[in-house]
Amino acid sequence: MKIFFETLGCPKNQNDTEAAEGILEQAGHTITESAEDADVLILNTCGFIEDAKKESIDRVFELIKYNDESAGDGKKKLLIMSGCLSQRYGEELFEELPEVDIFLGVNDYQRLPQIIEEHKEGVREKHLSLYEKDMDTLTRRIKKEQYTATIKIAEGCNNKCTYCIIPKIRGLYRSVPMKQIIEEAKILAEAGCRELILIAEDTSAYGMDIYGEYRLPMLLHKLCEVDGIEWIRIMYCYEDRISDELIKAMASEEKVCNYIDIPLQHACDRILKAMARPTNKQRIRDVIGKLRKAMPDIHIRTTLITGFPGETEEDFGELYDFCEEMKFERLGVFSYSREEGTAAAEMTDQVDDGIKEERRDAIMRMQMDISLENNRKKIGTVQQVIIESRDSDGTYIGRTRYDAPEIDDQIVVASRRDHKPGDIIEVTVTDAFDYDLVGTERGEQIESAK
Repeated sequence: MKIFFETLGCPKNQNDTEAAEGILEQAGHTITESAEDADVLILNTCGFIEDAKKESIDRVFELIKYNDESAGDGKKKLLIMSGCLSQRYGEELFEELPEVDIFLGVNDYQRLPQIIEEHKEGVREKHLSLYEKDMDTLTRRIKKEQYTATIKIAEGCNNKCTYCIIPKIRGLYRSVPMKQIIEEAKILAEAGCRELILIAEDTSAYGMDIYGEYRLPMLLHKLCEVDGIEWIRIMYCYEDRISDELIKAMASEEKVCNYIDIPLQHACDRILKAMARPTNKQRIRDVIGKLRKAMPDIHIRTTLITGFPGETEEDFGELYDFCEEMKFERLGVFSYSREEGTAAAEMTDQVDDGIKEERRDAIMRMQMDISLENNRKKIGTVQQVIIESRDSDGTYIGRTRYDAPEIDDQIVVASRRDHKPGDIIEVTVTDAFDYDLVGTERGEQIESAK
């Protein structure tokens, strides 16, 4: 059968899709980039916060309408809804969306070929297993010229953050054996991948469950030995487990980008305690100081939540002042989303939606100025840039070592030379904006794009 996948949500979902596509190809099915050509439509959904849930529901309705209209007098395509939203609300959605043939959770992709092959027309199914054997990502589908790829080093989460539903969706923390991760990295490198992005619900907890100790530093050293890989990027790293050993590993390995994603969520001790985050503002400040001392050029990405239950103007002011002090190179802010099934949803002192959004917008306005200030410091510097595409005017679009794909800054590069996606070149930065840079390939005496 020809199968079309569409993925919503975070890089972890995209990683699930690639692994599922590999499983399906190994079973003899064909993955198609065209919904029109497909026999099966699979929507991999996100169910983390309210906006993500709405996007998933809107898209499944669009696919239902498309399926009805494209069928005509012929046979409809098999429609499958998978992923976090399906796992979380599969029972309810099964009743509310009769047009969807199969609901699949996050733990049943390994069985997907069998489920599709044995499906009987007109029979609707639910496959919502809890925390079964994780997928074998060594069979993942690697797209042609895939120069950047995520590697999921663990599944699930042991943290008990009061706002988060993820442990109930994906289960407790399970590290992927290091041998399998290294083998997957080699497969990706042989296929042309040059950038690895390490992901998990909590990358900093890697190894404790199977080795009895945190082994992210060791994993970094091992991955740096893989030929062909040039950049290694760490996402979703919890501050309380950023050890001196991890900082030393990052600073000493040239392939490891001086970039780290740390989802801090807040900086007021009272709110951090209410969130059940095992840290405090001073501890956060100390770790950031260590990172910046060891790697003066490090770019720290973080995410914050405004309007958590009980957050007062004073609490928010403390968060705002902390952001102004820290001047994070990369920052995103979410207004608190009240998720049923979480402890925070039951708290009585919920904050008005308008106030949450005002506070979010206030930090983001400040962050624009901080980002512009940081970017202007790069003017005149030479940056390593990975090329992603070529624009219609002949300039290239790329990213520096300090930018993760799709969520961080880009750089517009003027060059007369021919490059393909994945090429890593040296670029002199000539101009800077709030969230993007402009530059000229080193050695090129041409006017940079405006």
